[in-house]
Amino acid sequence: MQSARPDEDAIEAAIEHKGRPLTQDEQEDVHEHRKLRPLAVYEVIRREGVEELVRPTASLWWSGLAAGLSIGFSVVTEGALRMALPDTAWRPLVENLGYAVGFLIVILSRQQLFTEITLTAVLPVIYRPGRRKLAALARLWSVVFLANMLGTALFAAACLSGVLLPEHILEGMTAIARELAELSPGQAFWRGILAGWMIATLVWMLPSAETGRSAIILLLTYLIALFELAHVVAGSMEVFLLVLEGEIGLGHGIGGLILPMLAGNVIGGSALFALLAYGQVRDEIEAE
Repeated sequence: MQSARPDEDAIEAAIEHKGRPLTQDEQEDVHEHRKLRPLAVYEVIRREGVEELVRPTASLWWSGLAAGLSIGFSVVTEGALRMALPDTAWRPLVENLGYAVGFLIVILSRQQLFTEITLTAVLPVIYRPGRRKLAALARLWSVVFLANMLGTALFAAACLSGVLLPEHILEGMTAIARELAELSPGQAFWRGILAGWMIATLVWMLPSAETGRSAIILLLTYLIALFELAHVVAGSMEVFLLVLEGEIGLGHGIGGLILPMLAGNVIGGSALFALLAYGQVRDEIEAE
């Protein structure tokens, strides 16, 4: 008579185990593998927002400056890939992967990126509005945004110095920047809304990501580049490249590109996504 196969043994063991109470270790395993409720995700992000609102101004400034410098690697990597790949229809599919590099550095390093805090810092204000919270939000946004802009401007100037990068990579970066400069203010604004929405989506997904944080950052920022959307911090690096090279004026760079992208990102990340995120959990907050 043949012995039972291994899969049959496993089935029998499972039947015998049925009905037994879970051990403490098993209960902990179940708890760790449960999906976070939307309310739990909301609370994680809201508490992060509270922490950001009370951080010292100097900490915000230096972290925002670091983020502005780091995000420049998105444009550098894109430029390097453009020059390394043949000019074919599939080139953007590979080239735009480089856009994710700066975001991976910034987010995983916990540096202050303006478009990321448009969601996290707004949730505490929506939760319990107040004059002091609005003032703290205005301080946070203004400090981080200005620090991000200074960082991208410094990085652009350093790249143009000819010391840091080979000439062919700079050529690729400039070509990418020219494509952004072709947008009208209206196009920059509307594409900025969708980019702000996608960054807010990224922030919302991270608490549930566990070990997949890098993959989520890579995917969503890759799509921003692939769809040719407008992200104000990464886009400002491209704008400053062209301004410092004398291809566009500073007024057009700020008024025609950076400010429309900024407005779109804020609306997409705060006015739309944050309000909808709060709306889906408001009744649960009141009930608990």
